[in-house]
Amino acid sequence: MVETSEAEDIRVIQTIGHVDHGKTTFVDSLLAANNIISTRMAGKIRYMDSRDDEQQRGITMESSAVSLHFKVLEKGEDGGSRPRDYVVNLIDTPGHVDFSSEVSTASRICDGALVLVDVVEGVCTQTIAVLRQAWLDRLRPILVINKFDRLITELKLSPVEAYHHLSQLIEQVNAVMGSFFAGERMDDDLRWREDREKRLAERREQTADDAGTDAISEPLQDVFQEKDDEDIYFAPDRGNVIFASAIDGWGFRIGKFAQLFAAKLGVKEANLRKVLWGDFFMDPKTKRVISYKHLRGRNLKPLFVQFVLDNIWAVYDSVVLNPNPEKVTKIVAALNLKIAPRDLKSKDGRHLLSIIFSQWLSLSTCTIQAVIDVVPAPSAAQRSRIPKMLYPDLHEESIAPKNRLETNLWQCDASEDACVVAYVSKMFAVPTKDLPYNKPKALTAEEMRKKGREARETREAASQAEEAGSIPIFEATPTDNVSDSHEVNEVQEEGVQETLLGFARLYSGTIHINSHVFCVLPKYNNTLPPTHPRNARYIISSQIRGLYTMMGRELVPVEKVTAGNVFAVSGLEGKVWRSATICAPNGKRGDLSLTDGCSEFLLNLGGVNRQSPPIVKVALESVVPADMPKVVRGLRLLSQSDPCVETFQQQTGEHVILTAGFLHLERCLKDLRERFAKVEIQASEPIVPFRETAIHTPDLPPPKAGKNAPRGTVFGSISQGMVKFTIRTLPLPSEIIEFLQANISLVRKMRQEDETRTSRRDVSTSDVQSETPPDILDGDGTDDLDDTDGDGVGEAAEDVERKPTVRANEFWSALDKLFAKAGPEWKDVSRYIWSFGPGQVGPNILVDRRAGATANFLRERTKRTTESRALRDFENSVETGFQIATFQGPLCAEPVVGMAFMMEDLTVADLEGNSEVSRASGSLITAVKDACRSGLLDWSPRLMMAMYTCDIQASMDVLGKVFATVAKRRGRIVAEEMKEGTSFFSVKALLPVVESFGFAEDIRKRTSGAASPQLIFSGYELYDQDPFWVPTTEEELEDLGEKADRENIAKVYVDAVRERKGMFVEKKIVQFAEKQRTLKR
Repeated sequence: MVETSEAEDIRVIQTIGHVDHGKTTFVDSLLAANNIISTRMAGKIRYMDSRDDEQQRGITMESSAVSLHFKVLEKGEDGGSRPRDYVVNLIDTPGHVDFSSEVSTASRICDGALVLVDVVEGVCTQTIAVLRQAWLDRLRPILVINKFDRLITELKLSPVEAYHHLSQLIEQVNAVMGSFFAGERMDDDLRWREDREKRLAERREQTADDAGTDAISEPLQDVFQEKDDEDIYFAPDRGNVIFASAIDGWGFRIGKFAQLFAAKLGVKEANLRKVLWGDFFMDPKTKRVISYKHLRGRNLKPLFVQFVLDNIWAVYDSVVLNPNPEKVTKIVAALNLKIAPRDLKSKDGRHLLSIIFSQWLSLSTCTIQAVIDVVPAPSAAQRSRIPKMLYPDLHEESIAPKNRLETNLWQCDASEDACVVAYVSKMFAVPTKDLPYNKPKALTAEEMRKKGREARETREAASQAEEAGSIPIFEATPTDNVSDSHEVNEVQEEGVQETLLGFARLYSGTIHINSHVFCVLPKYNNTLPPTHPRNARYIISSQIRGLYTMMGRELVPVEKVTAGNVFAVSGLEGKVWRSATICAPNGKRGDLSLTDGCSEFLLNLGGVNRQSPPIVKVALESVVPADMPKVVRGLRLLSQSDPCVETFQQQTGEHVILTAGFLHLERCLKDLRERFAKVEIQASEPIVPFRETAIHTPDLPPPKAGKNAPRGTVFGSISQGMVKFTIRTLPLPSEIIEFLQANISLVRKMRQEDETRTSRRDVSTSDVQSETPPDILDGDGTDDLDDTDGDGVGEAAEDVERKPTVRANEFWSALDKLFAKAGPEWKDVSRYIWSFGPGQVGPNILVDRRAGATANFLRERTKRTTESRALRDFENSVETGFQIATFQGPLCAEPVVGMAFMMEDLTVADLEGNSEVSRASGSLITAVKDACRSGLLDWSPRLMMAMYTCDIQASMDVLGKVFATVAKRRGRIVAEEMKEGTSFFSVKALLPVVESFGFAEDIRKRTSGAASPQLIFSGYELYDQDPFWVPTTEEELEDLGEKADRENIAKVYVDAVRERKGMFVEKKIVQFAEKQRTLKR
């Protein structure tokens, strides 16, 4: 890294886009311009893909960074040009949906983004996802329309057709950006109206006694502030669009051609740049630029076609499509290019093409100039990005700093006295042998000469001894001693194979090696002092052991890092789990102690939000049982080094890993076997989550409780009638289920506030975080603070976290309206809600409908005045039984969704002694759990299957094979549309997760690689088939027979889950006895 104290000369960017849109190939051209790789190998070597499986598959799986140095000529105030050095910190990120968490961690520490879009495939699902991530993190994007050569060589479009295709593509991307802006403005408008009504209500209360109360109105100056959306869109004339072909090594902005043609046409460059894109034409008679209004029926080419595309088409035509050496020579002479004659005579058309374009339209020059012009420097970018990190509820673009620490952050102050603030977005593992101090050092010229002299003397001594007829005896040379000691070190360090480094960015100050810092973990509360018991456990002192500049596959050690740069840091292993904020009062070295004065430089920049939760769950074990401790250590390393993997141990003793997809799972298993555990590992079949529910169908059997009792009613009692209760189970209306699932985060917040008020549980137990430091982990690497255990660990992460549809203070009123709309039987039910489940936050409700009972209403928990302690214990047992029943349903012990459990009666006899109360309380839990499950089965039970949204890009000739593959796996096509100007179809389908194993490989085989799917978890969907269905009516018996030859798919799924969990499964050993054949003797 070029150490620079000028934050104005630094840019921090990342490449984002859909998979196979050319991000890593694009970065190769920038690396070639820095002489890191050969220009001839740019686009072929994919330097940033350092893993073997990345090179084999041709996709990026881990984000990697590189610091590039460029010297740019800029015009001075005196009109002359002077060179200026820039440092560009570039992060190459994956495009596959399984590794979207890598994009989230990278965008957190960047100021801008290069958004790559394939010119043929256009806007895809991951394109929208990464654009949304860039929008949320307030990055300044640059649109790169890549693979431009496909328009010429593959689609064979004419220049005019290509222009219209490009216009539509830019409009599609702008439509995505516009949808983000519209959604944000709608939220701003709603917020402004609510604040305005609140202020008006307050003023009316203050002036209630005045005569002019009715004439109150809002001041005129308090109007809704409209925002200009011009800056968010991509437009070639604004310089934030690059047309490129990374494989051929060229790219341009329209400013390049405006500069070329301005002198020829005798117009100003700025004026030509404005009309070079759009419906502007050159009048052949007057030589003036006209708009489409003045065409008067004439068929003229747009300026972009005439000046830009025609020239590019001519080069491709004369070099690749219809090779013409004479025409190529004329083009080279016209462009004043210096190309060697042997290159002009080359028969490799692509090589000649890249030579011509690299001199004429250099991709690296164009990209770096665009980054400098569009992406703000850290000192400017942090004024708008840091306030959003510190205050997530902030809706203004920027605010004034409140103290010295914020002033340093806003200004990106790199001085030694400034507060040191760095954000570690993720931890990544590096083989210890690949660290710079473990690599063999290059010999200097003097050492090489000395080694040569020693070798020459050795040869001379050997020849003299041979002439004398004696056997030479050589002493060990110093180099031999060095090699021996090296081998000893390798043996000693055999157990330490991987080193964890932090992937970080410095926002303020200057950080040095061996300096002492505080690591502030993501659960740190900025509103409380550092010495508060809630905060003290999330502040860990550490010492910086090493600082490195990341150069793709290499790490370059440095003594210090200044503000605005991206770097790798060592010394955090055992202190930081996944992400943290590094803080210090200044860049000076010295020991630190935690006091109240530390609040002047301590803060928490928050955690990284995952866009796609992990869904694929697999149990692991070692082939050799004695190697299991190595597997546990390997899982711990893997969990730290991968931001989107979760590992835990179930109550059954199984070690389970949760990954984002099947490709992600393959990579994790490879890392465990070859890097972290280095033992043979056996993985189970993927554990697919289900949900259980019940619905009302017209052909239900009579209720279990009798004709007089409503359906779903269960009467229960324990201990010979000591406690009697009645519970009625009902399916919730679909609107209420959707509302509860969308607002789970609000319910969780209310639960935490309730626990704080009532002190029913320790607050620290509910503060669950995945970024728990290893010093509060137990011996096997599992998290003591995790609130999920057993089979349910990670279940909460499998649900898509949605944005709440209402505000916290409007939750109950909105729920009241939905219940009133659902029908008379649901009227006022929300007033009597006792608890949500499972986990007290799920989409099931326990309702207290006992006469005269008010103590358990969730809205009125603070008014609990139950006189009987025994009754209080029994009520807690009822709630616990409800939580267990909804956490493990009756079908296959999977969580329940969309059920209401009405507690209609609870009668307690007089008890003697606390022993009877405690014994009866335990029995009541089991009785309530069984009653809730029995009530659910009184309706028609159903499974809810986890579903993938599958996006497939396929050509017309393989479309039928794609449909057949999806149908074979019980999926369904949701939409299909043909991309205009191409022969490609975009197919959108829904596919059950349980049927998706090997789907990507299957569809690639059937289509010979012409189609590749992207699977994104989209939630759960009802599978409308009763697991207990058997043919009963005459039509069903006539159609299927008594044996029901048609397989009950729902029962197959239920039995598979029950068998995996070790539950009872009813199986017939001989299913069709009459079909058995007797073997001949």
